[in-house]
Amino acid sequence: MSSHRGPLLILFASLVIVMLGFGIFVPIMPFYVTHFGASGQALGFLMAIYSVMQFLFAPVWGRLSDRIGRKPVLLLGVAGFGISFTLQAFSQNLTQLFLTRALAGVLSSATLPTALAFIADTTPPSERSSGMGLMGAAMGLGMIFGPLVGGPLTEMQLPLPPALAGLMQFTTDPSTGAQLDLSLPFLASGLFALITIPIAAAFLPESLPPERRQFGPIAGPSRLTLITDALRGPMAFLFVTSFLLAFAMANLESVLGLFSKDRFGMGPSGVGMVMGLIGVLSVIQQGLVIGPLTRRIGEERVLRSGLVISVAGLVGLALAPEMGQMIAMAAVFNAGNALLRPSVASLISQRARTGQGVAMGLENSFMSLGRVVGPIWGGLAYDVHGTFPFWTAALIQAVAFGLSFRLMRQEAPVEA
Repeated sequence: MSSHRGPLLILFASLVIVMLGFGIFVPIMPFYVTHFGASGQALGFLMAIYSVMQFLFAPVWGRLSDRIGRKPVLLLGVAGFGISFTLQAFSQNLTQLFLTRALAGVLSSATLPTALAFIADTTPPSERSSGMGLMGAAMGLGMIFGPLVGGPLTEMQLPLPPALAGLMQFTTDPSTGAQLDLSLPFLASGLFALITIPIAAAFLPESLPPERRQFGPIAGPSRLTLITDALRGPMAFLFVTSFLLAFAMANLESVLGLFSKDRFGMGPSGVGMVMGLIGVLSVIQQGLVIGPLTRRIGEERVLRSGLVISVAGLVGLALAPEMGQMIAMAAVFNAGNALLRPSVASLISQRARTGQGVAMGLENSFMSLGRVVGPIWGGLAYDVHGTFPFWTAALIQAVAFGLSFRLMRQEAPVEA
């Protein structure tokens, strides 16, 4: 992969920036929403609208890159990300924030499918998993450092021209009483993305030559048809589990900042630190724990263990009387959730009766739907009671644990 190191590093940087921007958003948005006089419901929809647009438009950008090449679509995605996040920084009300979040989802969704297609174009099969792993690492780094960076950026006091300062949104840190600049993290994220554009334009080659481009209609069933068929098929439980783990994680991410703010008086830096710590623990666990554990007890038992640990973490979050216990229980939940994704993906891959690409694409679709429904439910449930999102997610995962003993046997491949 040495001959492709330069282009892959550019792709790596592009994905880090995109996920950094998403990570920055998570701990700050509760404060943005309450600054505009809204609460959990608005927060949930703000989190969901980004994922909805990505779910709808990622296939569109992927098909467009098959027609016109990878480089222009990738540049458009990074530019759109930079512009939309800059617009978010200057949003003056909740409606403008919704519109700019939707625009960010539409345009930034051009980045990931195009980057993965670039890797498929330029690497032989023997090296492709390494390239894909690099992109996964980029996404993980963005989600770790985004929350860690986003919180402290709100505390910076920059000398701004009066006209620019008048467009920024300021609030008060509930933990210290200091003034916070809610707009600066989004502005910084947008500027980093815009800086990436001339570098990618100058040094990123086009990976899809004209003779390999597809100009005709794309045959095959729609994604909605594939999802419906999967729910009727023998692996329905595994696909539903993919949905549930994404649902539970998005449910937690959508309300944890608001919960921490309202119950324990935490500011953006504290919320970002908690979420960054959770991300670090998840990376360590997936890198060091899951492989040996799976070899020792198998994917099915790892999956059930993940469900049990997740339920324990969610119940602990609902009952936590102090901030330290809340942070510990959030880490417990994340430890369980981190066991689920690779176990479910591995089982789907092993039991796939269609092509691997179709099966893994379906799993990603179910996870995307979970990232849409999770925040919406989390926000609505939070307005009923601050702990209601945790209790309901725990109940759903407990039911999934019970059903796994029967449904996993039904889905097991028949021995020859």
